Amino acid sequence: MRPDSQIVTHLAPAPLYVQIKESIRARILDGTYKAHEQMPSESEMIKDYGVSRTTVRQALGDLQKEGLLFKVHGKGTFVSRPKAFQELARLQGFGEAMSSKGYETFSQLISVRELPVDSALAKKLLLDPNAMVSEFRRVRYLNREPISLDVTYLPLELGRRLIKEDLVSRDIFLILENDYDIPLGKADLQIEAVLADELLARLLKVAEGTPILRIERLTFTANGQPIDYEHLYYRGDAFQYRLSIERAHI
Repeated sequence: MRPDSQIVTHLAPAPLYVQIKESIRARILDGTYKAHEQMPSESEMIKDYGVSRTTVRQALGDLQKEGLLFKVHGKGTFVSRPKAFQELARLQGFGEAMSSKGYETFSQLISVRELPVDSALAKKLLLDPNAMVSEFRRVRYLNREPISLDVTYLPLELGRRLIKEDLVSRDIFLILENDYDIPLGKADLQIEAVLADELLARLLKVAEGTPILRIERLTFTANGQPIDYEHLYYRGDAFQYRLSIERAHI
């Protein structure tokens, strides 16, 4: 699709490369330029926008640094798969965070089991060593593409209540707070990179050995009781966590 010839001249005064970059970014985000589609050549952009090669290259270079475009040597520039993101500074369920950004989400419940706790899980959830837990395995979908496998462990009685709920379209966090009147307080997280095994590859539709973002999350109620322990496996090519931090001044 040819850019609107008036895009550059009618935007607020900003460097030309910034105006072109924002024009291209908008077309990527609205789907005009689709994921893995080849971008127009530099020569085409020079003609369409009426600017120099240096200006076009600066705009494309910035978009590559942001991860919206990637180059293949000898073939050209292509559109990256846009990454959804969730802020780490707020405790939110996946569906809750994504729906607020306009994404379509749902879950596929693939298994529910009742298991005896091991020593590590008993310690995490402060359970008796002989206790049982409920394990929920869900594949989470973003815009109808699988984006994560969530493995959730809950105290047995709570798990037996949740199995009766709509876990396809609703987050467990929202059910706990809105339906069960259990306000949540904080969560402890650990994040690492792992490689997709055969199961993850099949469920998330990636190649075996693909980098996966693995998150271990222990969520507490507002009064400090651990209630929900999870292993979350996110596709590294489609999702990222973001966190804004400040430097402490002593």
